[in-house]
Amino acid sequence: MSDSNLFRKMAADCYKRWTLHILYPSRYKRLVRKKAVRENKIVFLEVREKKLTDSFLPVYHALKKSGKWEIRCLSLQQDLADRKTVRALSLRAIRDLADAKYIFMNDSSYLIGSLPLRPQTKVIQLWHACGAFKRFGYSLTGKKFGAQKKELDRFPLYRNISLVTVSSPEVRWAYADAFSLPLEKILPVGVARTDVFYRPSAIRRAQEKLRKILPECFEKGRKRKVVLYAPTFRGRVATAASPELPDFAAIRRMLNTQDWLVLCKHHPFVKKRPVLPPGLEDFVRDVSDDMTIEELLMVSDVCITDYSSLIFEYSLFERPVIFFFPDLEEYTKWRGFYYPIEQMLPGPVATCTREVGERLLEPDEWFDKAKMHEFRQRFMSSCDGQVTERIVGLLSDSPPQLL
Repeated sequence: MSDSNLFRKMAADCYKRWTLHILYPSRYKRLVRKKAVRENKIVFLEVREKKLTDSFLPVYHALKKSGKWEIRCLSLQQDLADRKTVRALSLRAIRDLADAKYIFMNDSSYLIGSLPLRPQTKVIQLWHACGAFKRFGYSLTGKKFGAQKKELDRFPLYRNISLVTVSSPEVRWAYADAFSLPLEKILPVGVARTDVFYRPSAIRRAQEKLRKILPECFEKGRKRKVVLYAPTFRGRVATAASPELPDFAAIRRMLNTQDWLVLCKHHPFVKKRPVLPPGLEDFVRDVSDDMTIEELLMVSDVCITDYSSLIFEYSLFERPVIFFFPDLEEYTKWRGFYYPIEQMLPGPVATCTREVGERLLEPDEWFDKAKMHEFRQRFMSSCDGQVTERIVGLLSDSPPQLL
């Protein structure tokens, strides 16, 4: 490491220690001496995004509708804004966190981990992903991605969590490992944003939106087969990039373009999206800004993805999935998985564009609906359309042992 890089690393470490060990805790301590906990106050804390995301919205709307709660929505823009902005937003957030009864999170937060929270305040982690696919948190020991155990112990990301909600009993062990929490704090009550998939009206609206945005899908009264291509990001959050695209021109040559349309949805952390090759507008479109991932899952006939946890949500529809893994060895070293990957997957693995095209040509030859159903039952059994109601119920006195 060069002298300049070493200096920058030392300066960053000093800044981190100052904010997380001194500034934020001291500000919180001063405020809690002045404020009593407000028994009806809830804070929704978006760690990265500026607005409430789909992990929060169903619960937020249900609580808002009840009229019983004082609700605050905060954003920290962690990893995505400059550190001065993050510091200002964090200090502002502490004012509301200091007297909140409940704090809802959907991601890891240095701020929450740094605070000496009083026992009356409960933190409920509505983690943004379903199932258990790629490793995170304390499960990343020995991997390149994420912080290592020594770093997490010095600057806790997962401290102060009262409970975590997950998509099935099967995955409780993985989240207990990732958060370094006792198993009894991991509750398989489901993931609230999956409730929308059980609403026929929501599916109809998604189909109508697709028809409006891409009327060519429905030319001559015939809907084309919709393929969703939705990869996760590569690298770290602050510099997230999309993987190299499949050769869509080659796939187009293999398929009848009158029957197929590929819709690309890039991960929201990716700021510089890859540009689609010209001349393929009748075959592939980037709809990242036009439709939500939930809408696209509802309207697609086949999904092509890689290491994204959206496979768990998509399993609720029990439709074909192709796993495009051109960089599996590298990604395994970088991040790794909770289960032996090719044993758990409910669909075929493709390592090159040609294999993707071959799979799309004959989905009936390889799609095993019984295997997909088994996958769904294993990883998504708690996602039954009633999750939001159960999560809201956690705030009542009916299960006092949970909180």
